[in-house]
Order: sequence, then C-alpha cells, then structure tokens
Amino acid sequence: MTDIFAEMESNVRSYCRHFPALFATARGSWLTTSSGERYLDFLSGAGTLNYGHNDPEIMHSIHNYMESGGIVHSLDLHTVAKARFLEAFRDIILRPRNLDFKLQFTNATGANAVEAALKIVRKATGRRKIAAFTNAYHGMSLGALAATHNINARAAAGVPLEHVVFWPYDVPAVDTIAQIEIFLREESELPGGVLLETVQGEGGLNAARPHWVEALSRLCEKYGILLIVDDIQAGCGRTGSFFSFEEMAFTPDVIILSKSLSGFGAPFSMVLLRPDLDIWNPGEHTGTFRGNNLAFVGATAALERYWQNNEFANGIRTRAGIIFETLNNIVECSPPGSICIKGRGLIIGLGFAEARFASQLSAKLYQAGVIAETCGPKAEVLKFLPALNIPHEDLAFGILALRTTAGELFN
Repeated sequence: MTDIFAEMESNVRSYCRHFPALFATARGSWLTTSSGERYLDFLSGAGTLNYGHNDPEIMHSIHNYMESGGIVHSLDLHTVAKARFLEAFRDIILRPRNLDFKLQFTNATGANAVEAALKIVRKATGRRKIAAFTNAYHGMSLGALAATHNINARAAAGVPLEHVVFWPYDVPAVDTIAQIEIFLREESELPGGVLLETVQGEGGLNAARPHWVEALSRLCEKYGILLIVDDIQAGCGRTGSFFSFEEMAFTPDVIILSKSLSGFGAPFSMVLLRPDLDIWNPGEHTGTFRGNNLAFVGATAALERYWQNNEFANGIRTRAGIIFETLNNIVECSPPGSICIKGRGLIIGLGFAEARFASQLSAKLYQAGVIAETCGPKAEVLKFLPALNIPHEDLAFGILALRTTAGELFN
C-alpha cells in the first residue's frame, strides 16, 4: 500500500521518509501500524499533540458535540462553541495570569497567525521593518518565511524576502543585547516589531535565558518596538507552563498560538493582541477556516481538563526532570564537547558537534520503536517532544531505548 504515496504524493513530503511505516491508529503516546507494530511517539505532530493522540476526555467532548449536530464551520459567526472557548480561555488562562488580550482567530496554520501578527504590528507602528533572530523558524508563507532564518527554506520562496532584519539570538558567552542596541542606534529605519521564540524549536532547541528576554523587552520598550512571542511550538504547556515566558518578568505585546491549541490535533491558530493594538478594520485579515468549531470544543475541553490548577504543570516538570537526567547521563559518558543538552521543559534534546550522529541516533531509535526527529540548521539536534501527560511507564520505555541506542552508537 505504501507504493501509492510514491506514485501520487509530491516529492515535498518529509517526515515519512524518515519514518516510513504505514500508520493506522493512535492512542496516547503510541502509534500503531496497519500490521500491528507499535511506536512510541516522541514527535507528537511536531508539538501539535501535547495531550497525546485521541485523549479520551477531549475526544468525548468532540463526539458529543458532533452527535448533537453542533456547527462545524462558521467563518467568524457567533457560535456557542466559540463563546465557551472564549470564556474558558479568559477564566482559566488569562485572568489567573493577569493578562489582558483580545483574541484574533486566524486561518488554520500557525504561519497565517504569524502573517496576521506582522501585519497588525506594521499597521499599528507605521513601520515596515520587522526584526527576527538567527536560527528562527516562523513558517513557510512569504511573510513568515521572510522572518525564518533557515537558508534552505528561504531558497524555495523564489522571490526576494524583504523588510526583515536578523538579530543575534541569546548566546551565553556574548552580550547580544548590547550588539542589538548598537544596531538600533545605527538604524535609519527602526523595526516596528521583533518576533521571538523563547525556545527555537526547529532552529535547534536554543533556549533564551530569562534575563536575556527581559533585557530584550526593556530594549524594545526603549525604542518603541512591539515584542511578539511566537509560542506556536513552545506554548500550550511545552516548557512547563501554559505560555513559555511565564517565568520571565515581562509581558509580550502580541502572542501567537497554534499547534496544540485545539487539544487533539485539529487546525487552530490565533493571535493574542494587547487591546490597544486591535485596530483592524472588519475583514482586514480574514480566512475561511477561522471558525473551526471542533477545535474550539477540543481546546475548551483541554483547558478545563488540564489547566484548572497547577497539577498538570507540575507533572510536566517532573517528566522533564526525568528526561533531563537521562540526557545528562549520556552527556557525562561522552567525550567533552561532543554532546550537549538543548531546550527546556519537554521541548528538549541532544545537540551533537558532529551533526550526522543526530540522524543516526534518530534512525536507531526508530528501529527500536521510538519516533524522534532532528532539528537545527544542520539537523544536528535530536529533539524529544513527548506528550506532556505521557504515562511514566511509556516514558521509561523511551528512556531505555534512548540509553540503549546511544550506547550502541557511541561505545
């Protein structure tokens, strides 16, 4: 049956080349093939399945909604499903964190939410230029791609990608904030906004230190630059708190969410705007699928199930500590400088001085029944994105496979 993909599907397909099994069903942290083989999923839809596959309580809400004849598609019409999501997000996420934002529902992808954020920042400030960072990844549509640093991704655009300047990301040995301020002093045209991932997911799991982000926020305020946090992959609990910046002493002007927002893998993207920035004219940024009511229902169920108190977040940190300990043991048993730990929370991995080892270890893990992808400019980082609620026995299986395959590869 897999011949049909080579026959009919475009060459652009990617993940399936590394993990070529024919998958049929999924539950929790496990994917099952058509022939009954099981794989532990440490890819999680590139961070789209934070609550695992087909979470029973979330899917129960979806099934009940569909059986009741609930509206599925609605453009931006008012629906009960949307109202319930707005209330849940306000009461469970925003108010307990003393955050005040308007919610803009964009088209299905995170990239479209990035496009919307860039447009509103330019509209609000009157400035064309946007700042992004080295190794940044924000999507493949032209505006988002202009803010993406990856050379191969940019090359596919076929047209100039303009009006974005790249700043140096946080590097512990270098005062990049001082470098950025030098750039700003010399700029004839200041950027209207800066687009930041607090953890660069596709860019190599580079995690910005809290004091660096706080200094960047102060710099933006000094020069009248709006700070946009792209929490598409690092948000919705991936770092241990709902937003990736909660441990930091600043509040973004704009936040972008997508991927795991729906709770079960349905497309759902939105932009959180400081209220005074919500200067859109009606229909000025629109899209056919900004009314995905199944996503509203799933998202509401996920918020009510997992984010009413601190229990779920504490569980994320516990699991992150277990993985960190394993990765640290691997690093300690390796030649100095050959491997390092990247990322934080449950967006974490191993960076290799020799990039080929990341792909080799990914392949060995796949043979052992674990799916884990690489990232970084040279695919030099092996990235782990397990479900945030992964049962401890499943996590133990993945850790044992990692220890075993790493031992086989490096000893």
